Amino acid sequence: MKSTLLNELLDHKIIAILRGIEDSYAIATGHAIVDGGVKFMEITMNTVGATTMIEQWRTTFDGIAYVGAGTVIDVEHAKRAVAAGAQFLISPNLDVEVVQYAQQQNIPMWPGVMTPTEVIQAMKAGVDAIKLFPMASLGINYLSEIRGPIKDIPIIATGGVNYDNFRQYFEAGANAVGMGTKLVNLENAKLGKFDDITRQVQAYTKLAASL
Repeated sequence: MKSTLLNELLDHKIIAILRGIEDSYAIATGHAIVDGGVKFMEITMNTVGATTMIEQWRTTFDGIAYVGAGTVIDVEHAKRAVAAGAQFLISPNLDVEVVQYAQQQNIPMWPGVMTPTEVIQAMKAGVDAIKLFPMASLGINYLSEIRGPIKDIPIIATGGVNYDNFRQYFEAGANAVGMGTKLVNLENAKLGKFDDITRQVQAYTKLAASL
């Protein structure tokens, strides 16, 4: 059964992935992303100070955007993320213990998978969507092939998405995409160029709205 949060993601189609963001400009960057129209923001757990920034974002963007944790590779990461207020969890891997913990906490968990076997394992574990990763290496044709036998599960394609191939990802079978530096250039954030970030995000949300 799809979570309410997943239904929102399927409408908005983009998750902003922030890896290595720094506390000094995290709030301003979050505002720039939200101003650009993206409602799903993920701070990866291998970012220094991730839980503190998740807490800050939850307070700042409550009712405006959804804040989640990425790179949740084990239960310990999941517990820390949930304690910080993460509204969804995403991983590069499939760990059934993490899925079960998220289910106990009533929080969506979208695990990373690559092979058809892993996709089916994730579905059997009860997830309502999967992250197909690493798409930059697998390629769009791989997504199309996966969609042949596996029709029902929503796929968040992550890796390799850019402005030129954005539409192709969805035509190949993606329901949403996870995007990092192509969406949010942290060099601009360091330089205080938050209007540039907003304009870049807007370009992608306009594309998403046209699908």
